[in-house]
Amino acid sequence: MTKPPTMTCLFLDVGGVLLSNGWDHHARKRAATHFDLDWLEFEERHSLVVGAFEEGKLTLEEYLNLTVFFQQRSFTKAPFREFMFAQSKSDPEMIGMMVRLKRRYGLRIAVVSNESRELNDFRIQTFKLAEFVDFFVSSCFVHIRKPDAEIFRLALDLAQTPADQVVYIDNTQMHIQIAGELGIRGIHHTDFMTT
Repeated sequence: MTKPPTMTCLFLDVGGVLLSNGWDHHARKRAATHFDLDWLEFEERHSLVVGAFEEGKLTLEEYLNLTVFFQQRSFTKAPFREFMFAQSKSDPEMIGMMVRLKRRYGLRIAVVSNESRELNDFRIQTFKLAEFVDFFVSSCFVHIRKPDAEIFRLALDLAQTPADQVVYIDNTQMHIQIAGELGIRGIHHTDFMTT
């Protein structure tokens, strides 16, 4: 008789693990260049509202009004939104590995991620994440975001799984450390092969 695996649940970040980062510093820099925005002004305005945006307290429309369209522009919101969404790319190797691990070991998979609602919804649908993810603890849904440890406590409550049976994969070392303080084992993701 073989001993069952002690790991029963995976917590995964999305940006930088399963997909590219959604609206990170690099994507915003590309947008500033593409749309000829004042980078420093755009980044400063973004930094003032990103918490509310990722916690689902600002819609994408409101975010754009505060960061880009607070003044007259030579372009409309539609091409800017399309540009934002087009920054998302999948990591087929990581997604494939998660699907295989789930199937082989019967793991439950939860996403614990910081994302704005519209971008989060787009990424879940476009990359078919709900086909292998059991539930999403996205900051825009739960109004808490990493690095607040409360998001991990909530994920554990929703999973109804002891912390020592969970492994968390994230590309941000600090988030792994915070989860670790709750007893969740972590893997610092840098690329497919090392993970």
